[in-house]
Amino acid sequence: MSPQGRRVAAGRAGRLRLRRGLATALRGADLLERKLRLLLDRERTARRAAEDARRVWEEKLADADTWLLRGVLLGGERALAEAAPADRARVDIRWAALMGVRHPAAVECAAPIRSPAEPTPSNTALAHAETASRAAVRAAAELAVHQAAADLLAAEAERTRQRVRALRRHWIPRLRAELDAVELALEEAEHEEAVRRRWAATRTDR
Repeated sequence: MSPQGRRVAAGRAGRLRLRRGLATALRGADLLERKLRLLLDRERTARRAAEDARRVWEEKLADADTWLLRGVLLGGERALAEAAPADRARVDIRWAALMGVRHPAAVECAAPIRSPAEPTPSNTALAHAETASRAAVRAAAELAVHQAAADLLAAEAERTRQRVRALRRHWIPRLRAELDAVELALEEAEHEEAVRRRWAATRTDR
């Protein structure tokens, strides 16, 4: 039995299987660590982009709020309700994949289309508020894309880190311990066989 309580495969065939299993585990750990580095690098890039996008969104939102307040003060809430187009903004997300992780990569925003029958903003401030609000929506979409990408990449990085830890701390040491036990048993068996042969040879010479 191995130190972990598992039955050790015996003989040269068992040693060969353990050597192959150990080589596979080591290669798998190396590949997972490479994947982890790529994921963490892309996550850091997404986090920085999200931070930049958040600053832009906060600026655009503040600008929109300022113009909206001016427009309401000039025309009242009724003017604001009449100025809002019936159509809504449309957001299209383009997805990408990194090491099997699907995540949002870019976004396109289409502003609401005002029909000819709909009234236009009744004052300049509301017109500016409409333009600023569209910019704030685009900025919010950009922020959401970068934040979601960072979160998805971080989650996969954590899963990959756990798999690497399981290989490096548990599976690989166990395989090495079992391989050492098999090789020791084979060495002892070969030594015993050599002793028996020498003993048989001395018996024959008498």
